[in-house]
Amino acid sequence: MLLSLHIRDFVIVDEAEISFGQGFTVFSGETGAGKSILIDALALCLGARGDASVLREGASRADIHASFAPTAELNAWLQAHDLDAGEELVLRRVIDAQGRSRAYINGAPSPLAQLRELGEQLVDIHGQHAHQSLMRNDAQRDLLDTHGELMPLARQTEQAWKQWHALTRQIEQLERDADARQERAEQIQWQLDMLHGVNLQPGEWPRLQAEHDRLAHAQALQDGSAQALGLLDDDQGALHLLSGAIGKLNHLLRHDAGLTAIRDTLESARIAASDASSELRDYLERVDLDPENLASAESRLSAVFELARKLKTDPETLPELQERLEQEAESLRVSGDAEHLKQEEAAARQAYEALSARLSEGRSQAALDLSRRVTAAMQTLAMDGGRFDIQLENTSPSAHGNENIVFLVAGHAGVAARPLAKVASGGELARISLALSVIASRAARVPTLIFDEVDTGIGGAVAEVVGRLLQKLGARHQVLCVTHLPQVAACGERHFQVSKSSDGELTRSEIVPLDNPGRIEEIARMLGGITLTETTRQHAKEMLSRSGTLDPA
Repeated sequence: MLLSLHIRDFVIVDEAEISFGQGFTVFSGETGAGKSILIDALALCLGARGDASVLREGASRADIHASFAPTAELNAWLQAHDLDAGEELVLRRVIDAQGRSRAYINGAPSPLAQLRELGEQLVDIHGQHAHQSLMRNDAQRDLLDTHGELMPLARQTEQAWKQWHALTRQIEQLERDADARQERAEQIQWQLDMLHGVNLQPGEWPRLQAEHDRLAHAQALQDGSAQALGLLDDDQGALHLLSGAIGKLNHLLRHDAGLTAIRDTLESARIAASDASSELRDYLERVDLDPENLASAESRLSAVFELARKLKTDPETLPELQERLEQEAESLRVSGDAEHLKQEEAAARQAYEALSARLSEGRSQAALDLSRRVTAAMQTLAMDGGRFDIQLENTSPSAHGNENIVFLVAGHAGVAARPLAKVASGGELARISLALSVIASRAARVPTLIFDEVDTGIGGAVAEVVGRLLQKLGARHQVLCVTHLPQVAACGERHFQVSKSSDGELTRSEIVPLDNPGRIEEIARMLGGITLTETTRQHAKEMLSRSGTLDPA
């Protein structure tokens, strides 16, 4: 339920704070006073789009807060979106002079789409042009599905349709691309055959280059290593000279212990030279002088170079290229599996057909119920003998099911029902739209319903019936109504007056709650215009008494 609405610097509202209660609340005021501004401000808090044009003249930003009483379902939604849940649910919208918009849920910055998703669970707004939208088939379909609580099933059906047709398009594309795909598959296989023939492994290329370089210089490696060994081991080699130097220092240590460190360094060098000598002997035993091994390495090196040239890549990238081509070949094989796709398409079609059949059955039942209810309401709205029917026309399967929804109306007895858009007069259309809005709202899951001048085009006794309909609806929901009809205003359990004033430079709108005397004056104004008489005041008081909405004295 909407608890309060705070508006600052919005259109012609300087600042307003409005507290709401349960039941049926009405807003009235002279034409141009800004009655619908309230609804527009609340709509912004619920995720409607807005720009800098909504700012009051001279203001730097418009700021709107709406507070709601949370429910268990709403708190669960907040927790699912990592938002804080508290004793109140506060939605806030700020729009600055540059048109930049910021949205908040319980103080946390939130995307506009998230605000809109939450708003759909809080408030349902029936605008003053709702009767015009009833001309459209999509609006008629949505209204029927809403009345029958079929919207979740309708969304499932639409999703099933999309999945089915996505697979259908894949199959069609597969068939169109068969030749190109086959040509690409053959090209890949030709490349893979060559790659598999060479079978270069990851990391093999640098090892192969190093091995070839070693084999190509094997004689030089052997000769040079043998010379190095001789320089270490010969009679005048490094080891002999080091041993002589160490012996000389050992003899001198008795005279100067300071030579110990030098002797130790030479000893370490002798040990290292001895180790190097042993390793050189081992190396010389391993040196490969076999020309066949060199030829084999040169042959493999040449094969890799030649393959890289053919495939227009570097030798070291061949293993990576082979992996990519194998993946592409598998992808082509899977994507080209038309039989598998056809099985999926058949399953998706069956899923759609099952859902759309359930939707059709639900719509048939909802159409009978809604037709009966609207026909009954028409009898109270000065359309005696009138009839409302809903025709379900079978069509080819679509995202919206297997039928078109057509609203039919007969304005009075003795005439055939015809499509709403063709036969209803402006007044009839307004009354039928209102009846549909009220009846559909009875099944609404949102706690707050708003009717923004939906009573346009009606008057007299019919207006009083409309007021009582909305009053009755207020027993189940919080109902807010912007109205210009005194008969509707008299049925409100709470009444706010919207007025406009100007200081010659700026125009301001003010919203005030009315007490009993104020309500009498306002309804008298709505009845009689600018000049009020005791007769119009008495009439207003009688209307309020008859509606049972005067506060006890």
